[in-house]
Amino acid sequence: MELTAGQVAVVTGAASGIGLAMARRFAADGLKVVVADVEEKALRAAADELTGDGARVLARTVDVSDRASVFALADAAYRTFGAVHVLCNNAGVGSGAEGRMWEHEPNDWKWAFAVNVWGVFHGIQAFVPRMIESGEPGHVVNTSSGDGGIAPLPTASVYAVTKAAVVTMTESLYAHLKAEHARVGASVLFPGPHMLRTGLWESHRNRPERYAKERPRRTPYRSLGQWEAAMRDAGHEVTFTPVEEVAALVVDGIRADRFWMLPESERSDRQIRARSQSMLDRADPSYLESFILD
Repeated sequence: MELTAGQVAVVTGAASGIGLAMARRFAADGLKVVVADVEEKALRAAADELTGDGARVLARTVDVSDRASVFALADAAYRTFGAVHVLCNNAGVGSGAEGRMWEHEPNDWKWAFAVNVWGVFHGIQAFVPRMIESGEPGHVVNTSSGDGGIAPLPTASVYAVTKAAVVTMTESLYAHLKAEHARVGASVLFPGPHMLRTGLWESHRNRPERYAKERPRRTPYRSLGQWEAAMRDAGHEVTFTPVEEVAALVVDGIRADRFWMLPESERSDRQIRARSQSMLDRADPSYLESFILD
């Protein structure tokens, strides 16, 4: 797919982090951008920045876990710009779960699935039929993670499970689009290859009451800065990937019609090989051993 000035890109989770970086990149390439996020104040600041740089922008406060909210976003996008060519289902949250899986609160799972999995599904259902019907080239990018999308980090198992689901959903979407001979492509995005400075670590700030925790946390939430400081104190150097590099990966991937938007990384390659070999050998998942807690 060629990305050209005047096309329309929709990005969820666009008020900060990866989503804002994608919106900035699309706008810099001359696309009109529809930015959606659950955080109204941050979204308005992002939209003002993009508009100030000359972009044509539609900003909508959206809760992607709410089907009606996402369909209202699609209606507003088509009503304002008349088309959508790129859809980035990017909104995501952590879960706040602690301890072993059998100790988790059900609401930790319900909230993470509502945003990370149902949010992507809602985006597909709200936009893809109209994108196909238009007959114009289009592309859907669903944000996953190496945690789950490649191999799970057991200490963040809820998040990992949701991101594994996003990979399978996108594979299925790709097959369905091909079966329909649609002019719409699909890709799964693995941001990285290193850590990213995003608001994911503070996801709890947007946790809705309907998914509230039922008991106090045993430990306080830890910010990215606190985690980074702890890692450095332990002698581990932390490397970050600029979100602008992730946005560039997305744009390049769309233009190349690349399904796996997976940055080159020897660590990721080792995980992929180890997991695949474990399956082929019908062996235990030894690739998880370095993460298993005593």
